[in-house]
Amino acid sequence: MGAARAALVSEARPRALLADCARRLDQPLRVALAGSLKAGKSTLLNSLVGQDIAPTDATECTKVVTWYRYGSTPSVTAHADDGARAHVVVRRGGGTHGLSFDLARLNWDAPTPREVDHLEVEWPAAALAHTTIIDTPGTSSLSREVSRRTARLLTPAHDEQRREHQGEIAIPGADAVVYLLRRLDDADVRFLARIGTGTAAAQGSSNSPAPLGVVGVVSRADEIGAGRIDALHSARDVAARFAGELERTGLCQAVIPVAGLLAFAAATLRQQEFAAFEALAGIPVDELSAAPLSADRFARADVSLPVPPQLRAQLSERFGLFGIRMAVTLIRLGVRDSVGLAAELTKRSGVDELRSVLDVQFGQRADQLKAHSALSALARVLIAYPGTEADGLLPRVRTLLADVHGFAELRLLGRLRTDELALPAADLGELHRLIGGVGIAPHLRLGLSVDATPTQLRAQAVAAVRTWRARARHPLADQFTATACLTAARSAEGTLSLLPE
Repeated sequence: MGAARAALVSEARPRALLADCARRLDQPLRVALAGSLKAGKSTLLNSLVGQDIAPTDATECTKVVTWYRYGSTPSVTAHADDGARAHVVVRRGGGTHGLSFDLARLNWDAPTPREVDHLEVEWPAAALAHTTIIDTPGTSSLSREVSRRTARLLTPAHDEQRREHQGEIAIPGADAVVYLLRRLDDADVRFLARIGTGTAAAQGSSNSPAPLGVVGVVSRADEIGAGRIDALHSARDVAARFAGELERTGLCQAVIPVAGLLAFAAATLRQQEFAAFEALAGIPVDELSAAPLSADRFARADVSLPVPPQLRAQLSERFGLFGIRMAVTLIRLGVRDSVGLAAELTKRSGVDELRSVLDVQFGQRADQLKAHSALSALARVLIAYPGTEADGLLPRVRTLLADVHGFAELRLLGRLRTDELALPAADLGELHRLIGGVGIAPHLRLGLSVDATPTQLRAQAVAAVRTWRARARHPLADQFTATACLTAARSAEGTLSLLPE
């Protein structure tokens, strides 16, 4: 990066872009939440952070890209595309309504008003200390310009206006993506495919670089089962189908069902709400089962229940019918306090599983994901500004993008279940583990316990290297399968280099 900046000393724009990319290496990982209109992105963000910091409402809420960063004190700032800034007034609604950002009256530090390009929210939340979360507008927004803002962030080369604005330099702002799906339709597949085209940059394609990590979420999973107590089982079946279809295309590394509303409500469960659930659990099952047929019926004043109608409406809005049924059932099964109920609801929401997947796929590989973003950006700058001494750097950058083993692992994780890979299920499981699909620690890669000795780890790693190199040489192995087997062998060799002599 330094050599490129020195070679482009007379070009202000590329030097600024390269300086920004260099700074990104020392900043938290950038993870974007994307998906169609009302997929539940802001709700999922609140549940992952565990605080009510992202505005949500019944209409299209997120109209501009909003960056959530760690800050010692809460603040919201509006940014224009020319660098102008304005403080944003934050309002907190009453009852169950959370935050709202007042964008109607902004005092810009510029002579004339500006159009908001993006918002930056700084908040003292532990979850943001190592990860910056980017909430994006719906990809199927009613406004084409609103949807285009997400495309500019994640797939800028597909947006002509953005390309013109940046002088044909297309640099995505995120290192990884969590893509929310309420259903699997052509629009989702097309957008995921547009994100995925960025890997072609490693071979020198004109397509833009893109985030290397993509995880799918079947969002609002409780709605799939119409609020029934077995809703998440239905959602898991749907997620399995989504996963099968997406993994065959290589567009996602994993697909997880999550009831985001329930996850956030559990994280912010109030004692008054627990007492209400406890009261509902004390009435006969038949009497209660007829009440929550719909949210409106559950909150009606003429329905006789030992909880006031206003509080019932609050429970319905915060937990949904699925969450209400689940909470009452858990109390009947023996949960005795609000702490225990919050933990059980969180477990059943799917958010813990998502956090685990995000840690394995993104958190443990943060340095690799950020390095991929930086190298991809460097390649785009070098292509856009030819004719300098920096031209000699481009082959090396392309080689790194293609050959760095961590990048190869991440690309392979998204393609393990494609029809291209001709391996038995058991071998696929071992391959997934070896390339870091369940974690990058040596004992996890090798399928051993955490207290395995260095001798045991070394023996297992050596055996894995031999096994996977032999599979790569199999005369019937096609090129893609052989390359995947060699990747597994290199992963096993990598664990050897980490073990003490």
